[in-house]
Amino acid sequence: MNEVDIQKQINELNSKMDLLLEYVKEQKLKSEKIEDLISDFSIIGKDVYDSTVEELENRQVDLNPAELTDLGIKFLRNIKNFNSLMDTLESVMDLTKDVGPIANEVIIDISKKLGEFDKKGYFEFLREFANVIDNVITGFEPKDVKLLADNVVTILNTVKQITQPDMMNSVNNAVKIYSSLQVDNIPEYSLWKAFREMNSPEVKKGLGFLITFMKNISRNSINK
Repeated sequence: MNEVDIQKQINELNSKMDLLLEYVKEQKLKSEKIEDLISDFSIIGKDVYDSTVEELENRQVDLNPAELTDLGIKFLRNIKNFNSLMDTLESVMDLTKDVGPIANEVIIDISKKLGEFDKKGYFEFLREFANVIDNVITGFEPKDVKLLADNVVTILNTVKQITQPDMMNSVNNAVKIYSSLQVDNIPEYSLWKAFREMNSPEVKKGLGFLITFMKNISRNSINK
């Protein structure tokens, strides 16, 4: 082996030694940093421990080491449950983020609709209707309500009959005729004039209607 090759190998060895020394130096620095960090944490931990002990003594709190041990064991046993709880919490938070805008839109729509109802007088109507209910409750006794319950079928049948088209037309015509009458200017009729009017078709038809109506009422009363 010539001198050139030997020198080349020496140079390579020197280079490797330099790298090795540099690595050792870096590891030493890292070790020193870790030791410093551990030392700092030790100091901080000691301060925290001392402060905690002092605070617990001031508040007269006694800690049982056995209870702390049990708590730690329970915590370790339930790490899986805590993870599941955190996953559930994350899911809830994600759902809240997704549902939040939708809920805001729903609230805005409901507010707009309530505003429309207020403008149309729905709430005022409900307030007045509540007054009606209050007057009904205060104006009737329990026995009146019982009588109403006993006769509600009859009342509903009566309302049903009254609201039939023929009956409504008759009532409407009667109201129109009454409205067209000049109540303050009704002519006076003597007995003779009244007898003469009985020969008119209108009076005859009216008397026929009245007599038929009274006969039907009497017939229904007898049948009952």
